[in-house]
Amino acid sequence: MSQSQSTPAPLTGMALLVTGLLLGLANFMVVLDITIANVAVPHIAGGLAVSPSQGTWVITSYAVAEAITVPLSGWLAQRFGAVKVFVFGLVGFGIFSILCGLAPTFGFLVFARVLQGLCGGPIMPMSQTLLLQIFPKEKAPQALGLWSMTTVVGPIAGPILGGTISDSIGWHWIFFINIPVAFGVAFLAYRALLKHQGPTRRVPVDYVGLGLLILWVGSLQIMLDKGKELDWFASPTIIVLSIVAAIGFAAFLIWELTAQNPIVNLRVFRHRGFSIGVTTLSLTFGAFFASVVLLPLWLQTNMGYTATWAGYAAAFQGVLAVVMSPIVASQVARRDPRALVSFGVFWMAGVAIWRSHFDTGADFMSIVWPQLALGFAMPFFFIPTQSIALGAVDEEETAAAAGIANFLRVVAGAFATSIMTTAWESNASAKRADLVGALNQPQAALDGMTSQGFSPGQALGQLEGLVQTQAVMLSTNQMFLATAGVFAVAATTIWLAPRPKRAAGPAGGH
Repeated sequence: MSQSQSTPAPLTGMALLVTGLLLGLANFMVVLDITIANVAVPHIAGGLAVSPSQGTWVITSYAVAEAITVPLSGWLAQRFGAVKVFVFGLVGFGIFSILCGLAPTFGFLVFARVLQGLCGGPIMPMSQTLLLQIFPKEKAPQALGLWSMTTVVGPIAGPILGGTISDSIGWHWIFFINIPVAFGVAFLAYRALLKHQGPTRRVPVDYVGLGLLILWVGSLQIMLDKGKELDWFASPTIIVLSIVAAIGFAAFLIWELTAQNPIVNLRVFRHRGFSIGVTTLSLTFGAFFASVVLLPLWLQTNMGYTATWAGYAAAFQGVLAVVMSPIVASQVARRDPRALVSFGVFWMAGVAIWRSHFDTGADFMSIVWPQLALGFAMPFFFIPTQSIALGAVDEEETAAAAGIANFLRVVAGAFATSIMTTAWESNASAKRADLVGALNQPQAALDGMTSQGFSPGQALGQLEGLVQTQAVMLSTNQMFLATAGVFAVAATTIWLAPRPKRAAGPAGGH
């Protein structure tokens, strides 16, 4: 079958430029929607009367739902066509963005975010696939460069937009701003790309595998999110969820390894380079994303930052990431990508150790400098890791391997965020108890404040506030130190992978 019959013909001129920008904008919107909510969590939690740790469900529910649909993207594209899947995902994303913004309760918001994530999951891989289809083969690197740039710029714009919108208009509008982009890009992309749609075919779907995937991932995420609230394994609910997750995971592995058309092709794990690559990817991204969520949460709840200024502080991590991305990309083919990954992740560990020495007197620039340094290291991790993982599999397995890698990356971020925020609050409570027990002559301190004009209640409140602030600060530093340990393990683990024999080609975009 000729290319003209099987795949969309490449575009040229202004049509290529406009369509490429539309696809990049769609990818940017989906990436933005993860990071834009990070700094808005305290606003959402306060507005809907839940704790900040519960507020992070807005992030994790979206991430898990998105991760579940990523492995389905290849099947959906074959069955309905990449253009239709892309457009349908955008329309659904826009509809559920409206529902998120109108959510009257926290439960409804989480429900709408799950549906939004289910629609958003295929948008990233489909935008990448369509970019590679509309660009001539010789310009494939430019297509992937455009896609990667929107992926990197999203984390810069997200915290700034999220903070500014939450403080100035209201958190509802972090979802409403998706509406013109989602519907506008869907309409224009449909008109521009439908005539280039490739053929479709009926492909069997592994319903059992999909059901088991949803079962074990959903059970594990709910267990992690609800654990602290229900006192962990003292709760029958948590015990049941953990058993369901364990059994579901075991059944999922057995079924997927024996199914004729598995929803997730686990056989790619036979390649050592892929297994080590995605292990490094999961460990590093999990620790990175959890710290990305923790930083603005700490700044707003403990350091007196508004969402806007927390967004400004967080956004600096993307500045050098944009600058270094093309430089690192040019080095992947020339140097051992394992060395690039190891260097970058060890650098991230160093930044985490730097952060672990924050104190309650830290000013804005003290927060910004580590963020800038972190951005320098990000491309050393993101770009070569894909080359190592996807370069290790057979070419016909690249699409399946890319889907699994994206699935594990997103799930690792969601799981790590739940673990981090739960541990952060629990550790702060323990530190507070330790500090209360270690106070030196607290009554003398209270008497001193009352002699300065404070009422006994005000003096006690001041002392309690001081203890709580220090307890949260100690807990925050320990969380950053823990991420440094995870980064160090990941940076060392990558050397267990063989050097890739081939570069990951355009198929990785599928």
